[in-house]
Amino acid sequence: MSRAEAAGAVRPVSPLWTFGLLRSELTTTFRRWRTLALLAVLAGVPVLVGIAVKVETSDGSSPGAGGGPAFISQITNNGLFLVFTALAATLPFFLPMAIGVVAGDAIAGEANAGTLRYLLVAPAGRSRLLLTKYATVVIFCLAATLVVAVSALTVGALLFPLGDLTTISGTQISFAEGLGRALLIALAVAASLIGVAALGLFVSTLTGSGIAAMATTVGLLITVQILDQIPQLHALQPYFFSHYWLSFADLMREPVYWDDLAKNLGLQALYAAVFGSAAWARFTTKDITA
Repeated sequence: MSRAEAAGAVRPVSPLWTFGLLRSELTTTFRRWRTLALLAVLAGVPVLVGIAVKVETSDGSSPGAGGGPAFISQITNNGLFLVFTALAATLPFFLPMAIGVVAGDAIAGEANAGTLRYLLVAPAGRSRLLLTKYATVVIFCLAATLVVAVSALTVGALLFPLGDLTTISGTQISFAEGLGRALLIALAVAASLIGVAALGLFVSTLTGSGIAAMATTVGLLITVQILDQIPQLHALQPYFFSHYWLSFADLMREPVYWDDLAKNLGLQALYAAVFGSAAWARFTTKDITA
């Protein structure tokens, strides 16, 4: 650590300075063309799904006859179901891929650009900087999920009727309650991604190449999801971070079935703690040369 870094480590850090650092990180992240392109792709998925369902049902046939995401057969009856379908369609790959790209670039991208040492000279300290990076990725998780949900709600309202909903249990709930459930589902999906965010941040501390970190994170994501589909690994699958991702569908039951949702949130918290700690241990002892 340089003399400037050592001096910065002992100076008290104002909470306002910390907020300014987070604001700067958020501004930098959401102004990148790569980030905007990822959000545009995510927003486009519900548009494609909605148009596909509209075209398929233009002759009066039922959608999803050949299989597909949950809720797809209900979209023509109520456009709000497009929100649930779009989240189910994007959660296995598109959403976590976007999170993996942003998280993988968090530290490695700074090192590759030669700005990491500059950030550490400021009175933040490595721990505070790492925490700010993780908070930025978590906020991106929420933003990306809401982009999918809002896009789906808009397309659903334009192409299909809206009204009371029929839950998975067969009971009727009002449209207002359905909107509340949609918001809860979006929050549950965002929370399902904090484990991937921590994993990506850890990988980002292992290399000075942003591209390598992003590729490794996305590769691990794909590998885990493949392993989660192999029957012979059923004993290990409940410990994969993706295993309970689709448990958000239980929020559309009446009453809500909380068991798998609680397991998912607990598993994500465990991954966040383990890989967050690993990222901290690596980053605080790493020799920063860029």
